[in-house]
Amino acid sequence: MQHLSPTDANALLAQSPETLFIDCRSEMEYLFVGHPKGAHNVPWNDGPDWEVNPHFVQMVKKLAGQASARPVLLICRSGNRSSAAARALEGAGFSNVQYVLHGFEGDLDAQRHRNTLNGWRHDGLPWEQY
Repeated sequence: MQHLSPTDANALLAQSPETLFIDCRSEMEYLFVGHPKGAHNVPWNDGPDWEVNPHFVQMVKKLAGQASARPVLLICRSGNRSSAAARALEGAGFSNVQYVLHGFEGDLDAQRHRNTLNGWRHDGLPWEQY
């Protein structure tokens, strides 16, 4: 498993359009906070109980077309969930899994705010909100 800066992850997506881009945040985060353009939402965990999604790997396999060698790039809010999700995919046989360091919203600053230090959105990379 490899982690990439948001800028490097965006470059990977441009260079390798076959890469499957998964946003593993909750559905509400994906819809209301925004998400990277082109990312599929497959929650690693979701409300109301916030338990790990037992269907996560199967959902990614379906999107990947059963090609475990297809590159997969994961993103979450800060990099924690995507790291755990990447380990699960590797354990299920995926051989080319990467995740975005600092995630979509980035690390907390001294005032406990996100989007001020790093992350996909902070770096000005393409994103959208419904």
